[in-house]
Amino acid sequence: MKSLLPIVIVLTLATAYGLWYQRSRGTVKAKAGQSFITESMIGGALGSKATLVQFSSAFCTPCRATRVLLENIVADMPDVAHVEVDAEAQLELVRQLNIVSTPTTLILDSQGLEVGRAVGAPKREQVNNALAAIRK
Repeated sequence: MKSLLPIVIVLTLATAYGLWYQRSRGTVKAKAGQSFITESMIGGALGSKATLVQFSSAFCTPCRATRVLLENIVADMPDVAHVEVDAEAQLELVRQLNIVSTPTTLILDSQGLEVGRAVGAPKREQVNNALAAIRK
C-alpha cells in the first residue's frame, strides 16, 4: 500500500495540472493596457476599431487553425484588422511583448493599446466578446 501512495499523488497532481492547463489555453484575458503597439512594430495596418495580432511560428499546428478563425472573424468586420507576425523572425518584439508561446493573439484598440490577450487557440465567442467590448 505504501508503494501506491506516491503513484496516486503524482497522478493527482498531473491531473490537476492538466485540467488547469487545458482551461487556461485560448482564454482571452483582459489586460490593463500598458503597451502601445505601432504599425511599424507588427508590419501591418491597425484597424479603425481594433486589430488582432497573431504571433505564430512555422511548426505550430494550432497557429493554422487560429489564423483561419481570426480571418473568418475579421471578414465580416471591415473596421477590424488581422495581422500575423512570425515569432521566429521578430524575436526582439516577442521578448518586448512577453510572448511565451504560439499562438498568442493580442487584441488592440484603434490606437494600438493592448486590451486583451489569448495564449493558445482562442475561441470564437471569446474573441467576439472582446471585440464587442472595445469602443470606437
